[in-house]
Amino acid sequence: MAEASKILCTSLIPRFPQNPSQNHRPSCPSLIYRPIHIRCSASTRVAVNRIIPWGCEIDSLENASALERWLSESGLPPQKMAIEKVEVGERGLVALKNIRKGEKLLFVPPPLVITADSEWTCPEAGAVLKGNSVPDWPLLATYLISEANARDSSRWKNYISALPRQPYSLLYWSQSELDMYLVASQIKERAIQRITDVTGTFKDLQLRIFSKYPNLFPEEVFNIDTFKWSFGILFSRLVRLPSMGEKVALVPLADMLNHSSEVETFLDYDKASEGIVFTTDRSYQPGEQVFISYGKKSSGELLLSYGFVPKEGANPNDSAELVLSLKKSDKCYREKREALLKHGLSTSQRFPLHITGWPLELMAFAYLVVSPPDMGRYFGEMAAASSNKSTSKKDCRYPEIEEQALQCILDCCEASISKYTKFLDEVGYLDLGVTSPKQVNRKLLLRQLAIDLCTSERRILFRSQYILRRRLRDMRTGELRALKILDGFRKLFK
Repeated sequence: MAEASKILCTSLIPRFPQNPSQNHRPSCPSLIYRPIHIRCSASTRVAVNRIIPWGCEIDSLENASALERWLSESGLPPQKMAIEKVEVGERGLVALKNIRKGEKLLFVPPPLVITADSEWTCPEAGAVLKGNSVPDWPLLATYLISEANARDSSRWKNYISALPRQPYSLLYWSQSELDMYLVASQIKERAIQRITDVTGTFKDLQLRIFSKYPNLFPEEVFNIDTFKWSFGILFSRLVRLPSMGEKVALVPLADMLNHSSEVETFLDYDKASEGIVFTTDRSYQPGEQVFISYGKKSSGELLLSYGFVPKEGANPNDSAELVLSLKKSDKCYREKREALLKHGLSTSQRFPLHITGWPLELMAFAYLVVSPPDMGRYFGEMAAASSNKSTSKKDCRYPEIEEQALQCILDCCEASISKYTKFLDEVGYLDLGVTSPKQVNRKLLLRQLAIDLCTSERRILFRSQYILRRRLRDMRTGELRALKILDGFRKLFK
């Protein structure tokens, strides 16, 4: 389903003008303490209210062919791959000839790549944004809309025409859809935060720039609907190029490559050929789809940015998030909270569970949750070990409360399993609430994505539950054996 490359983004989008030397720190103090919170509603859903007037259906080959012709006429070397309809990803790059393992492909020259330095069809608009020190992400989002609106005047018209009119993205899910289909998964909170960030980014730009230059940024073109489209494109297609000083870019044709968890190759700039390339880590026969890696991402992360979920068991990087929280009834709640705050942590933390185990930070946080008052001298140490930014010793152990810590994790794990099980048992009976064939198909797609995600995440929780139960059983069996031996000695001496 996804047509993208190895993505740069995190869930947080810079929403403020930045000084490049200050590492994305906001330079507008009046905005720092005024985050904008929204709810997804019909008014902010592209697919429902406004149809984006550019782009194409996500499986369109006609627009893709026009893109290939334009790239070839613009200097792209002959390719061993072409855009075709594929089983995984709607459209993808398919081998035209035998491709060897270790072969470099693509060679897209920098003039055919979109970056923050690209020339604007409307140079006045670009000058205004750059004059206000708008960061790369919002700058590129605005650039895409501006170039799309320029239509035939833009040199990127063939590229934009081949982009999906509605990218697969959680940005298009309404609040009710998130509540209905992601009720069990922690990815729901990240999806809400991402929508909030995108909307906040747009409102900041609208307030500080667009409203002041309506001739350059008319509201009928630069609105929340078009920004969701442009950010959907960026989330699914923007790449970081290490060999070009970590520059972020949109690379036409390359962003038609789909993801496979079985490959490790990714895009980068090749100084020798002066083009964007990737090196295959396997061979391909004519007619086979060629894949790259979008990074070591969980199924939830792939759904969040790219709108698809791998088949169950097909993603070795899969994980499920587990939430642990301090109890307000804890006699040492205030002291533990202060220890966590010193290390940038809150009283409720999310930790990734993998099929192979869980991070040391999770165990450290569980120790802190269950530790009694007489262990107060260790609160700071436990809090430090709970932070993945800490340089202190992470594998701290407290044998006297290890059983309680493991039980705490198991309780949270089983509570999560119950939520997943309840959803999967009831999802088949959820009322779609729509009548048109297009809406029904959309709801069925969302439901299947949710089923695939929840099945995958519950599988990891089941594995963690099994490991935790076994460890607790072994600990308790060992304790019982030790007590029996001690009792035997007592009887002997009597």
